[in-house]
Amino acid sequence: MDVYDDIGMLKGVGPKTLENLNKCCIFNILDLLLYFPRNYSNISTLENSNLKKDKIILKCQVKSIERDIRTKTGKTISTVVFQNKDGIFKGKWFNQPYMKNNFRINCQYTIMGKIQRFKGTISILNPVVMKQGADDKIEKRILPIYPLKSGLTNNLFTKLISNVLSKIKISENLPHEIIDKYKLCSLDKALRTIHNPVNLKDLNEAKRRLKFQELFTYSLKILMLKSYYNKNKSGIAFKISGELIDLKEAIPYKLTESQNKVIREILVDEKRQNSMNRLVQGDVGSGKTIVAIIAIFNVVKNGYQAAFMAPTEILAKQQYEDSVKLLKNFNVRIEILCGSTGKKDKAIIKEKLKNGNIDIIIGTHALIEDDVEFKNLGIIVTDEQHRFGVMQRSKLENKSKNADILVMTATPIPRTLSLYLYGDLNVSTIDKLPPGRQKIETYYTDKMHRNKAYEFAISEINKGRQVYIVCPLVEKSEDSDLSSVEDIYNELKNTYFKNIKADILYGKMPPKSKEEIMNKFKNGETRVIISTTVIEVGINVPNASLMIIENAERFGLAQLHQLRGRVGRGKYKSYCILIADIKNDIIRKRMEIMKSSSDGFFIAEQDLKIRGTGEIFGFRQHGENGLVVSDLVDDIEIFKLANKEARKLIKSEVKEDIMIRNEIFNKIENSSKYICFN
Repeated sequence: MDVYDDIGMLKGVGPKTLENLNKCCIFNILDLLLYFPRNYSNISTLENSNLKKDKIILKCQVKSIERDIRTKTGKTISTVVFQNKDGIFKGKWFNQPYMKNNFRINCQYTIMGKIQRFKGTISILNPVVMKQGADDKIEKRILPIYPLKSGLTNNLFTKLISNVLSKIKISENLPHEIIDKYKLCSLDKALRTIHNPVNLKDLNEAKRRLKFQELFTYSLKILMLKSYYNKNKSGIAFKISGELIDLKEAIPYKLTESQNKVIREILVDEKRQNSMNRLVQGDVGSGKTIVAIIAIFNVVKNGYQAAFMAPTEILAKQQYEDSVKLLKNFNVRIEILCGSTGKKDKAIIKEKLKNGNIDIIIGTHALIEDDVEFKNLGIIVTDEQHRFGVMQRSKLENKSKNADILVMTATPIPRTLSLYLYGDLNVSTIDKLPPGRQKIETYYTDKMHRNKAYEFAISEINKGRQVYIVCPLVEKSEDSDLSSVEDIYNELKNTYFKNIKADILYGKMPPKSKEEIMNKFKNGETRVIISTTVIEVGINVPNASLMIIENAERFGLAQLHQLRGRVGRGKYKSYCILIADIKNDIIRKRMEIMKSSSDGFFIAEQDLKIRGTGEIFGFRQHGENGLVVSDLVDDIEIFKLANKEARKLIKSEVKEDIMIRNEIFNKIENSSKYICFN
């Protein structure tokens, strides 16, 4: 058996199973081996399962079966009361009334499910019955739990992988010097253990090896892609337009020295024959947009077209309005293309783009549709680049062979991480805010005293100001004490904001509804907007002076800082109040950091230092950056070591290293069309 053999050759894989495996991107034996468990369970007790969302296996007896309950939201909750040596607990199923039929009173069962502790009671959510006779096997090992979809079962993955591992030995593919230096277990042992761990020590060793492997390969690919990009991607040498001086004079405010420095770096790139590949990172409100407009303007005045892709229609329209207003006297043809653009208008705009009758096109993912063609695209700007998938960004870049690339982000990347991620990419940082930006006074309070936050909101509204309120959930779970946007909206409309115009906003609303709500808020018709994080990247409302964030402990510090940046954009004193469930010192420390600092880069560094490494068994399934077992933040120390070894290998002349390098380079060359180089 070879790792590249088709998955269909395995016993138990019929046509339907093959189709379902393919839907999970499992086409060969290697794909199956790299389809790692998302979590693990072992036989446990209620007492030693302290994690809120621990998935455990329990031996228990049925004490009683309760009558189904129907909630206000129309959900059906089915409950079975269990008992074991630790005490009494409940098994709960949502909208699965048939599940309780699997149980008989006074009978013994082994069940598996997620443990949930709420107000002193213990529940097991959506428990499943383990097969009879499995008890002996279960007690002696840790059980892998695979991500399931397309009708596939955990049992199927266990059988298939066990079958493969009994017939194959995995060859080593890391230099032996690295394995010895960092005391890594073999790749063969790591893969066997990750799918069938005997104990926690072996599992941790396997995860460490696979994380190192993944981050080493990730680093190699980045370094080689950048090298390939620089050698093979010839660009356009743009001249510096004389009209840039006139444009600078037309800007109604003075640019900061930090902005001017970044503009100079971009213009130097534009003059070069090689394509620009630059990341501009700047704190919320640091003035990245005007920098992008200047970069675009110079390219347009050289006779080329520009594309500006924003993550939301609201933001795209704001960029369009800002650009039209600033460039109205410079003979620049600007259009906007979004999902909501009418069919007839879309056809006209696409025809104009193809014929070169549009200089700047601003839009959302509508720009990457296959029938969007350019006559001579010279620069591509992607705003909030982390919000677009790799494939989305690369599809836009593939519309031109030699366009300059400029990506922007307001999400500060910790300097520690930036050094490893972007060591070979040109990075510009706008680290000073423009004059006039208000300092946002930040406070935090426990949930018990949240009424004070809303009393303060009323006082700001009475002064003529507007208020944002952000919640982490759209709909409240039956077993969660987290506040939902719907609950908060209903509560506030019936109490504090009874006679005040307030609106609710969340991501799954139709785009037209979202736009109407945001426009009403922008125009001052609505005084309060109660929202999910959909407003994290939103429009500029200078009259908004207060941001209240419910369940603030649920957000990362960088995201809290990003949300806070929605206020303080006008001439009015601005505030941010964080309402948190302060259960421990770590949460209090995080809130103190937000209160004491307004430096996004400092906040990002602190977030990196105090973030936990996840549950003891679990590791997340990553996809956006191609990582499966590792995380660039949680595993920063492994990343540093792996990155250092990758840089050495790139320069090495040792035969073994050259072979590894050539293998990766060939893969890059074959797939470079589909890879985004930033």
